[in-house]
Amino acid sequence: MRSRDITIIVVCISIAFGLFVLGGTRLDYINSQRKEMGLIVNEPLKNAPPSLAFVTVAMGAFRGLVVDVLWMRAEKMKEEGQFFDAKQLAEWITALQPRFAAVWDFHSWNMAYNISAAIPATQPEERWRWVKNGYELIRDRGIELNPKSILLYRQMAFIFQHKIGGVSDEAHRYYKLQLALAMEPLLGPADNAYFEKLAKTPSGWQEIVSDGNVAEYVTKLRAADERFGDDDDFVGNYLSFLQKPARFNPEAFEVRDSYRGTGVLEKFDVFSRAYQLRKVWKLDPVLMKELNETYGPVDWRDPNSRLPLDWRHPDVHAIYWAIKGLRVAGKKGVGPGGEGKYSGDETNTDRMVVHSLQDLFRSGKIYIYSAVEKGPSEDSGEVKRLSQTIFVRPDLRMFKAYNEQIIKVIEKYTDPNDEGLSSHQIGHRNMLKNAVFSFYQSGHKDEAQRIYNQLRELYPGEESKVPLALFARKRFIEELTSLMIFNVREIVVMLLRESYFYYAMRDDDESYGRESLAKDVYEFYNSEFPEGERITLPEFGRLRYLALRDFLSDRQFPVSLQESLLGRIKIERPKLYEQLKREKAESMKVPAGPEA
Repeated sequence: MRSRDITIIVVCISIAFGLFVLGGTRLDYINSQRKEMGLIVNEPLKNAPPSLAFVTVAMGAFRGLVVDVLWMRAEKMKEEGQFFDAKQLAEWITALQPRFAAVWDFHSWNMAYNISAAIPATQPEERWRWVKNGYELIRDRGIELNPKSILLYRQMAFIFQHKIGGVSDEAHRYYKLQLALAMEPLLGPADNAYFEKLAKTPSGWQEIVSDGNVAEYVTKLRAADERFGDDDDFVGNYLSFLQKPARFNPEAFEVRDSYRGTGVLEKFDVFSRAYQLRKVWKLDPVLMKELNETYGPVDWRDPNSRLPLDWRHPDVHAIYWAIKGLRVAGKKGVGPGGEGKYSGDETNTDRMVVHSLQDLFRSGKIYIYSAVEKGPSEDSGEVKRLSQTIFVRPDLRMFKAYNEQIIKVIEKYTDPNDEGLSSHQIGHRNMLKNAVFSFYQSGHKDEAQRIYNQLRELYPGEESKVPLALFARKRFIEELTSLMIFNVREIVVMLLRESYFYYAMRDDDESYGRESLAKDVYEFYNSEFPEGERITLPEFGRLRYLALRDFLSDRQFPVSLQESLLGRIKIERPKLYEQLKREKAESMKVPAGPEA
């Protein structure tokens, strides 16, 4: 080999060696940057058996094989009902493969559904803890590590829509109440003007305290109570202070009281709520405001404007996470007829938005009844406790939002060249029929006509060729014939019970609507069905009394609410009260007494 070749080889080896040395000096910096950016996926397992910890470190790049084994084991444990053990395995898998979205989905489902259901229904607070663990796992860790996984956004939405918003779990009322109570303090007046303020308020702590007046207020609160000493915990403690000031030093309340009328309080109060929404709930007030404007209920006083969504409702949270998932992880620019171009997760996420809007139409109004009730204490004495009960009822104002959204979904997924109706179109057609009937029976006949015209245009058929009144009448007969001909008495009583509920909650319009519908059903049944084909109904006044008796004996309603209803009827509707007294006396076959 010539000396020139040897020289070139030596020089190349020297350069290569120098580059290796230089690369080695940069390795620590690169690793630190990867860790700061959340790109490290091979963190050592915590609380794992020594054998498993050794294998995961020793196998290095073959950690995926360990994950496969753990995954199969976790699936087997789930099938065998060993949910807590499956949870531990899932935690190890997420540590080994944090970019594996399916394991976050598995882990959250296991906690929210399997583990929570394994806890007795007599312990709703413990069940709720596991449901919360399920969605918080995805919200706080899974999505943060997999921001482009639409699967996780869909699962997040599903837990809110189905587990909390649905009725399949015996503790669903407790879940709804806890979510509503947690959100309520963060929503202020919950009108459009307030959501505008939430969206515009500074998002960071340093930005808000850069205002000298706010900084002075914060400093004085810190001097008044040591719990305001930490920046990270300041907002959480401040919101607790707003709800229960008696738990803090009196000096803190004096500080707040001294700032009344200065504008500083409103500015910092709004910031605190927006900060909590962003930091804890991972809800962006800007997107919340946008969703209010897009999907909010129609204002009956001005049909062209929208009221804010009720962010206490689980289906509203489902809409938020589904829409966010579609925006950050959905496909863009694909037109109609895109079969095969969208993933199943994206299709199901779009369905989640539609189904949640349907749910809000059917049960979007929230009523929370609070009362102080007496109960026994541990020392055999008596103690007063705050009792709260949640109820959900239909909200016809949500139909427009549903209707607009399903049209978009149909345009996105339906091929215009297909001759048959897609599943989205079939669902839309059925919903239009139901909505026509619901609005017509509720007295909103102009809106019923508008929906009926849309039904005729999009889904023409023989049944929609008749005038609106005849369509509604036929629909009414179908309902009676298929569902109520043998239990019409129960249906009338049920409608009257609903009327009493709304009256007790002081929603008089809804109460009147339910009572009117009960009369319509009663009169229609007696006039349209021949005597040989129908049962003989008691007088309507007797049914009204039976409905009241059912309402007053129903344990799902607080006793104080039932007493409040009776007191309101006695004062505001004395004729009805006297009639109910007579019906009670007649049913008991004794002379009418002084009280019902």
